[in-house]
Amino acid sequence: MKRIGILGGTFDPPHLGHLLAASDAYEGLALDRLYFVPAAQQPLKAGLVMAAAHHRAAMVERLVAGDPRFAVDAIEIERGGLSYTVDTLRALRSRWTGDVALFLLLGRDVVASLPKWREPEEVAALAQIVVLTRVGDSAELPAGLRTLATRRVDVSSTEVRARVREGKSIRGFVPDAVADYIAAADLYR
Repeated sequence: MKRIGILGGTFDPPHLGHLLAASDAYEGLALDRLYFVPAAQQPLKAGLVMAAAHHRAAMVERLVAGDPRFAVDAIEIERGGLSYTVDTLRALRSRWTGDVALFLLLGRDVVASLPKWREPEEVAALAQIVVLTRVGDSAELPAGLRTLATRRVDVSSTEVRARVREGKSIRGFVPDAVADYIAAADLYR
């Protein structure tokens, strides 16, 4: 059975915390491949995304470049409009035939919004939901959700955007290729 991880998000911008969490998930779940899926527009973050979808996808490509464990799937950007996880999982299920187990990787901060998602029961039927928790997280999770401990990396996309706005270095927060892209595209200023 092929084991595939799906890590979606706005990735505005992607940072080393995303990469390390993906590495932990890849190893902890014994995945064959992990796909980063940048959202076109997340329904629960409408109007909050700073960089255009094509920029975010390009940055994620640079984040994972050269690592054969990871790939980027622009399925939500290509589809356009609001990005509903259930639609993405259905499309991926139809694309990947054969014996495939899908693992939907979610950050701890996303769990509270699950009941607001479109067809959350169907999402859970299409892929095993795995909540990536950080060492030291103590809040309770709903019953039935699988968890996977990841390294604690105190970096966020919000912080990276703020540092760019303030003219501070983001080296060490994002790979050099992502920092170079942000500078060349003049993002987050």
